[in-house]
Amino acid sequence: MIEAVPERQVGVLERRGRFRVVEPLFERGRRLTVDARAAARADIGDIVLVEPGKRGHLQVTRALGRPEVARDVVEALLVDRGFERLFDEAVEAQASSAAAADPGTEARRDLTALATFTIDPASARDFDDAISIERDGDGLRLWVHIADVAAHVAPGTALDAEAQRRGNSVYVPGAVEPMLPTALSSDACSLVPGLPRATVTVETVLGADVQPRATSFYRSLIISDVRLTYEQVDGVLAGRNEPPGAVAQQLALARDLAAALRKRRFERGALALETGEPEFEFDEHGHVRSCRDVVQTESHGLVEEFMILANELVASQLERRKDPTIYRVHERPDPVAIELLVKRLASLDVPTPPIPEHITPGQATELAAQISSMVADYLAGGGRGSATITSLVLRSLKRAVYSTANVGHSGLASPCYCHFTSPIRRYPDLVVHRSLLAAFEGAPRQAPVAELERIALHCSRTEREASDVEYKADDICQAFLLERALYDGGWEQEFEGEVSGVTNGAAFVRFGGLPGSGVCEGFLPARLLRGDWFDLNEEQTALIGVESGKRLRIGDPVAVRVRSVDPPRGRVDLEPAGEIWS
Repeated sequence: MIEAVPERQVGVLERRGRFRVVEPLFERGRRLTVDARAAARADIGDIVLVEPGKRGHLQVTRALGRPEVARDVVEALLVDRGFERLFDEAVEAQASSAAAADPGTEARRDLTALATFTIDPASARDFDDAISIERDGDGLRLWVHIADVAAHVAPGTALDAEAQRRGNSVYVPGAVEPMLPTALSSDACSLVPGLPRATVTVETVLGADVQPRATSFYRSLIISDVRLTYEQVDGVLAGRNEPPGAVAQQLALARDLAAALRKRRFERGALALETGEPEFEFDEHGHVRSCRDVVQTESHGLVEEFMILANELVASQLERRKDPTIYRVHERPDPVAIELLVKRLASLDVPTPPIPEHITPGQATELAAQISSMVADYLAGGGRGSATITSLVLRSLKRAVYSTANVGHSGLASPCYCHFTSPIRRYPDLVVHRSLLAAFEGAPRQAPVAELERIALHCSRTEREASDVEYKADDICQAFLLERALYDGGWEQEFEGEVSGVTNGAAFVRFGGLPGSGVCEGFLPARLLRGDWFDLNEEQTALIGVESGKRLRIGDPVAVRVRSVDPPRGRVDLEPAGEIWS
């Protein structure tokens, strides 16, 4: 019997008698049946994409790899979530043509003699931004150069429509789903060293108080002298490495300016918390070899401060001119959410500021900044639950989104903010470039506000979807790495971890001990906590024993063993390793 299905599905091809069946790979669901001829494109045991064929019959349209190979599973996840993984021929042709065309270099301000550098992750291939900096009297002159994607991607083209549809690039371990084809994203628009590149430059003179005195915006031509990585720059700033001669002085100036900008930002009430993200290493066969948690270092902060400044300067200029554009907005926190956050942190013995009986929206914003600062100090002083407590604070705040209405950015304490600095990988940045160029060069006017609002809503959605698949891909790779550690070291291994979350009937535990200092999170059912029944407390920060009163709180240390691991689903089930109560 050949089964019809309305939508496509990713699963593993298996044999059942004379039939071939496809078992869902990522979510539990129904088994799909295909005949042998429909499955001819794949071998038994392959991950496959199943889609309706003629008359609604199921067909295996693509083989995606093997379920025991982490990189193949991540690739299959992207396909499962609807990412195309390829551009159609018309879009690729337009990208190649745009990459080969002259982006108007003669009409640009020639900055090729200016000492210029980029700082990016070691694995990066698309370089959006470059920096130049010099002394200017008692202050500094800073140039932030951003790839001029608008010179290559014209509105109304198939290339532009596809970039808008994607909304953003998606970065998962070992792969990327780019917003633009490689001919642009990794070549013509990428600010690679030693080659002239078309850019849009924000040039600003800052006084000794790091307040902008004068700012200009223009199309430019640059040559990056040095391509630096975060690790290289950290080594230079720590005195372990010699700086490249071409930009040695510029790095020293950049360091001092970034520190002053950061200090000013925190003084005005910006959130002070930082988060890390995992970085995976794969072997030549696509298996996860190791993982490390990449935390924000001084070099990350250096780039971040200059990008924030450029984004603010562009947004403020467009707002003053009343030019339609897309802003990056972060609404004030909900007073009720801040009150609950304070109760939750207090239940975990984390210091919090006093709160008034009735919190206004303005007070909620100030309290969020104070809380973030106090939590940062607590964690810097050795407080437990670094990643977990930080996540607890961030989840209490509203999510930043795109909008045509400027309501400010609460998290940055910025009255006017946009995304301008990454047009290779974010469509709203390309929109902002077009708004700026329309304002200063008489370029074609931006789309009507109603159309911009539609784009803003769409890109907010694609950003959420990208974030979800990126987190899921991380979970999958961490589970594969854990499985490897268990096979190498035995399933009786004990892992030291901490409670990262609690729900009715269960705790989540974040634990280390994976190759390369990697971490993983697993599910610990409360029924395995012997000796009592456990309920969730009012603040939802602890499981409390009904009879004993024993507590298992967020951030508490706990030793666990792994009961089972399902890498394609990123699921890890745990059990206590002995007595968990102190």
